[in-house]
Amino acid sequence: MNQRIRLVSIFLAPALLLPALAQAGDTVPEGAKISVVIDQAVSSKTAKIGQTVTGTVSQDVASGGKVVIPKGSAAKLTVSSVQASGRLSTPAKLYLRLRAVTVGGKTYTFATNSAGRTEGGKGKRDAGFIGGGAAGGAIIGALAGGGKGAAIGAAAGAGAGTAGAAATGKKDIEFPAETKLAFTARTSVAIN
Repeated sequence: MNQRIRLVSIFLAPALLLPALAQAGDTVPEGAKISVVIDQAVSSKTAKIGQTVTGTVSQDVASGGKVVIPKGSAAKLTVSSVQASGRLSTPAKLYLRLRAVTVGGKTYTFATNSAGRTEGGKGKRDAGFIGGGAAGGAIIGALAGGGKGAAIGAAAGAGAGTAGAAATGKKDIEFPAETKLAFTARTSVAIN
């Protein structure tokens, strides 16, 4: 009788342990790439740090040949850095960070890098507007009124150039819905 119980337990133990072992091995490793498509538009003009943005994982994330985060999983992102464009020298920036992914009805928290962009600096372009306006005004003033006219023309031209730079310089960043962003996991996360 004891031998029969021993044989049954030997055969039942692996059958009971296999499902638990299969579930315990799913991990999103540190350094894994997670691509997300955002579900809503977000702009550097109106976004606030900490604002929640929803999205969807756009491709399977696999580890050890097994899919641990399937494509289509719900994702939650937050605005990690934002700055609206200034008129003359402040470039716009907008960055988001992946915070959580829902897999099989469970939500898992992630630590990732930020993804987004900063609008290129406008300093050289603005200096060109202002300097070009001043030079043009000085030439016209010199032709019309000599040295004194050149000084007046340069001041007027610089003012016009500054106005031109200010009028054309405000350029915010907008990520429309369906924008794809790529994140890198900073730590490993066990998925059960």
